[in-house]
Amino acid sequence: MRMHTSTWLKRVVPLTLCLLVSGGCSSSDDEGRSPSGDAGTDIPDGGGNPPDGGPVGTGCMGETFLASVGKNRLLVGAQMEDSTAAGAPFDVHYLYVASGLVDSTNICTSCTTGCTTSGTSCAGASCAWWGCWQDVSQPPGAYVRGHVSGAKGRQQLPFITYYQQLLGGVGPAREGEQQLQSLNDVAIMRRYFADWRFTLQQVGSERALLHIEPDLWGYLQFFARNGDPATVPAQVASANATDCSGMANNAVGVSKCMIAMARKYAPNAKVSLHASPWSTRTDVYLNTNASFDIAGEARKVADFLLKLGAADTDFIVVEASDRDAGFYDSVGEDTWWDANNATLPHFRQAFTWASAISERLNKPNFWWQLPVGNMNLPNTNQKWKDNRVDYFFSHTAELAAAHSVGFSFGAGEGRQTSPETDNGNLSSRVSAYKRAGGQAPCAP
Repeated sequence: MRMHTSTWLKRVVPLTLCLLVSGGCSSSDDEGRSPSGDAGTDIPDGGGNPPDGGPVGTGCMGETFLASVGKNRLLVGAQMEDSTAAGAPFDVHYLYVASGLVDSTNICTSCTTGCTTSGTSCAGASCAWWGCWQDVSQPPGAYVRGHVSGAKGRQQLPFITYYQQLLGGVGPAREGEQQLQSLNDVAIMRRYFADWRFTLQQVGSERALLHIEPDLWGYLQFFARNGDPATVPAQVASANATDCSGMANNAVGVSKCMIAMARKYAPNAKVSLHASPWSTRTDVYLNTNASFDIAGEARKVADFLLKLGAADTDFIVVEASDRDAGFYDSVGEDTWWDANNATLPHFRQAFTWASAISERLNKPNFWWQLPVGNMNLPNTNQKWKDNRVDYFFSHTAELAAAHSVGFSFGAGEGRQTSPETDNGNLSSRVSAYKRAGGQAPCAP
């Protein structure tokens, strides 16, 4: 199975190139600052109403969402091989769509004739476009079509993480500001919107969960002038008159166009943007200051997402870490959360942040790409220690109280622990969770 392997920004790092927005660059004066009450962007944290009259929710959001996908207990899922998905009672099977784009503005109708990425023919199943990761004699798109049909056959929900803007636009070496510049390249965006349309068409009328561009919205908040995504130019109506002719040519138009396209081409899917814990220039998951306003920082992220159109989505995706804590130990970084919730950073701090995101958006949250490692592993390649699997399964009532509707596990990089290398721990925990009856949403 192909896997996304670029390193994702999970803490503030120096970036020097200027985002080409009207009026100049966003300030980076607060990079490296210790968390404090005013750390982060200049968007008011507000205890008041979100921008543009957006929603505020504190009731039970999860029950309605779960009922809409035919469930009444918190969902559990993973990125995994089909055999693993078939071997335990997972609710959700997630898949990355992360690749290059085809060279043409028209999506290939055949992998063997006239289909190229970066000049490389897809005829030999060796090109970088996901649409031809298959038997090339068949029509393109089986990578997603097969995932959707396979999950349905196992009575699981297919979950698709669409992560194309970086790899299709500028490549992993230019992640960040330069990535955002590609939003304003009409040639790239024509190919990008065509690829998103084709992805959605492979889902069609089936029930699915769609996760749009993790990291992109975080970078937009990180770099946008005055915390306003409308200041970031992008080619939207000019690049996709078919679906989004009336939408603004800026980053707000990008997100709203993608949401609208999902409604048009995959009408039974549930749609989500992504909330990044570092997008305010303070990584809240690593905070060690007990007086820091975690909920206030979350509201800044949620208010930015509302400007992008999050009110028109169905749920919000959150995450913990893209790599196992044991792996990060091996490269000199401490990313552990205290399972006793006595010393920061800890799990309840992260759950507080996710809960506040949901309450500001009035959307339930779904935990994605949680590390798969466990404390019985030897801290070697693909077998790293981590405590998230065991904590999440042992504290599902805390998740429900934080407006979560599900949690899923997967490696964010090829050297990490996976459900196939964890000595069966994740599958065993899933089976035990289901035998116990699962977790009802919105626990007190």
